[in-house]
Amino acid sequence: MHSDITQPILQIFTMELKSILGYLQNKTILVTGATGFLGMVFVEKILRVQPDVKKLYLLLRASDTKSATDRMHNQIIGKELFSVLREKWGAEFDSFIAKKVVAVPGDVTFDDLGVKEFKLREDMCTDIEIILNSAGTTNFDERYDIALSVNTFGVQHVLSFAKKCLKLEMLLHVSTAYVCGERDGLILEDSSSFVLDSSCMDEMEKEITKFDFKVQEKNLVEEKLNELKAQNATEEVITTTMKDFGIERAKLYGWPNTYVFTKAMGEILLRHSKDNLSVVIIRPTVVTSTYKEPFPGWVQGFRTIDSVIAGYCKGKVTCLLVDPMSVFDMVPVDMVVNSITVAMVANANKSSSIIYHVGSSMRNPINFLNIHSFSFRYFTKNPWIDKDGKPVKVGKLKFFKTMATFRMYMQIRFMLPLEGLKFVSKAFGEYFQDLYVNYNQKLKLVMRLVELYEPYMLFKGIFDDNNAEDLRRITRESFVESETFNFDPKCIDWEDYIMHTHIPGLQKHVMLKR
Repeated sequence: MHSDITQPILQIFTMELKSILGYLQNKTILVTGATGFLGMVFVEKILRVQPDVKKLYLLLRASDTKSATDRMHNQIIGKELFSVLREKWGAEFDSFIAKKVVAVPGDVTFDDLGVKEFKLREDMCTDIEIILNSAGTTNFDERYDIALSVNTFGVQHVLSFAKKCLKLEMLLHVSTAYVCGERDGLILEDSSSFVLDSSCMDEMEKEITKFDFKVQEKNLVEEKLNELKAQNATEEVITTTMKDFGIERAKLYGWPNTYVFTKAMGEILLRHSKDNLSVVIIRPTVVTSTYKEPFPGWVQGFRTIDSVIAGYCKGKVTCLLVDPMSVFDMVPVDMVVNSITVAMVANANKSSSIIYHVGSSMRNPINFLNIHSFSFRYFTKNPWIDKDGKPVKVGKLKFFKTMATFRMYMQIRFMLPLEGLKFVSKAFGEYFQDLYVNYNQKLKLVMRLVELYEPYMLFKGIFDDNNAEDLRRITRESFVESETFNFDPKCIDWEDYIMHTHIPGLQKHVMLKR
């Protein structure tokens, strides 16, 4: 009797032992946002570890197929990120790419993802089994009309397209952990992690459920743009006004900036309209350079803290608005891609949705003081060489824990001398006017950036990742390639990573190219 019971259990357990690569074999995947940091690393990983994937459709903003293909080769396949894959395939690399990857001209801001060619659209709807939506604008200070069209309504267009895909097994949407707004304490992997003002959140959820929200925000944007056009506003004025309008709308609902507000709305639309689709939402924290794959230290563009590191090593950043003991949650991009891939496999064909926080603050936290200490040691030993060929000597940063103390410092250190320059300029017949205007503009830009980044530099939240930890456990217990798809932040030695991987990678791939 005992053996009769255990036999089926053993068979079920054996059936549960799966292969991630086996699942990906012969699969057709649509990737939006493939020119972005995360999307590009995902494309490279899939092609490198599972060359028997059937097809990758890459949705790229382009006027036609030729332009899309050119963009794919110039902005994705031609990057150094693909050097390992290129070396692996040698002379057959181009034919391998041509066979496996299709550049699709389109745009998430349009119905049917802007795919105009009927036959191509039909093939996509027939073949696609997995969709990775990593399209998005990550600019905190984006124009509201642009951020809304990509981060919010773009999600709805992807979802509508997903519902037309006959074989779809999974839609995975990349959001951000910071949809939580300005929060303290433990932030859970669910919709309750959204902003503190729950009354605003409840109201917004109700509006979105009735689709009033979609109409309301679109109408507000159109009204604002029509108003500006009626005033014959310049493009510069329109841009500035729409940026301010985005911040205003975000703060009205309790979010600090346009980016996280529009990403949060995208999540809400997705959850409310998904029907029976299998949906996964990945919320990464600050995504940084590759930890290991395809090689350590690859990065594209500055990733939040990187702008500070670059300014610091060049002697341009001497003070910072930050609590040095605050945890800064960052995670290498290849780990995020591994979590995305495993989440796809583990949740395929389940008519449910789940949210995963992918970060380090819960399992392996690092604070700003440590980041600064590692940066100071690195640039003391390996100083930046300025345009005159002289090494730049770095010092210890001044930290300001509150906006009030930072403003006071800026007032004494920069604003008062600037007012003095203005007075002298007037006394000398506006002789120093150009110099004053230049410095004043720079100071205004610095203060705007500081205000935009304040919620993150003074952030006190810790991202709970129990769902992600469960996924890691399932990976270890149920999949044969757990090491190939590792995304456990506990394995990161932050000192080694920052000093020997991240900063050298930043110098090589971003700073030296500027």
